Amino acid sequence: MSQPGPGIDLPAAFVASQQRGEASRRAWGGELRELAVEVTERWELRLDGGPRAGEAGVVIPVRTGDGRPAALKLQMPGSETTAAIIGLQSWDGRGMVRLLDSDADRGVMLLERLDGDRSLESVASEDEATLVVGDLLRRLHAVPPPGDLPRLDLITAEMLDITPTAVQKLADREDRRRLLRWSCIVAELQNDAGGRLLHWDLHFGNVLAAEREPWLGIDPEPLVGDPGFDLWPALDSGWSENPTAPQAADVVRRRFDILTQILELDRDRAFGWTLARLMQNTLWDIEDGHTVISTASKVVDDALRPGRRRAIPRA
Repeated sequence: MSQPGPGIDLPAAFVASQQRGEASRRAWGGELRELAVEVTERWELRLDGGPRAGEAGVVIPVRTGDGRPAALKLQMPGSETTAAIIGLQSWDGRGMVRLLDSDADRGVMLLERLDGDRSLESVASEDEATLVVGDLLRRLHAVPPPGDLPRLDLITAEMLDITPTAVQKLADREDRRRLLRWSCIVAELQNDAGGRLLHWDLHFGNVLAAEREPWLGIDPEPLVGDPGFDLWPALDSGWSENPTAPQAADVVRRRFDILTQILELDRDRAFGWTLARLMQNTLWDIEDGHTVISTASKVVDDALRPGRRRAIPRA
């Protein structure tokens, strides 16, 4: 493999992590440095800072030919990357980072530059951060969904198909009962799974400060479905690192109150679709070899269950 051009030094840990994946990911990781050089030359970009690595890709600060600050994102090509590009094109900067150019076949996106050092996680006020997410979700959901995106009804159908086998892998009887209860509620919702354009992962860390607007969303995993399915990332942000904290349930209820009010959602239906997220996460955990439902998922379920879902007054 030829050496990259001067100034491009991708995070070594991220490049190495790609070599521990499946064959297609190893091949992509091995070409990543050359891809970065090729794209910067093709789009006439100038490097403007050190690259950062996330879970799914690398972001390189650049300037365009006319001097505008931008961010070059390299992400493994595939259905998730294509969906992200389709969603960003549809939102066109409305509540979301703006897509300036893209090459889905190569897994490349040129994005407007946001402040990567300041996310909603830096905001001290719980209510303020939740209000920002709620307003962004309201705007994102208002954009008509394009075709060729994953659909929630198909996702839930797949979840329900694998649940009978997956539930047997849970070690605790109460966990098995809980997952089966979730599946019954999701089965009732499945035939009316909604038709809004969802972000799927708008947690506090995926909202960054910007110049064009105070806050904008990043890293969407777009799909078409019910807005209630989009609440869990914000409900879960931050506190789930310490799910046994005594205030965790109150935090979840307060955020749920704010989000359902802003989005004008039926609370029982929103609770049901939040359980669908907990169910999805649990099925992924079981696939990865876990035999228990996470404590954080239980906290969300118990906090929002009818009869316990009391409103939390503002301070």
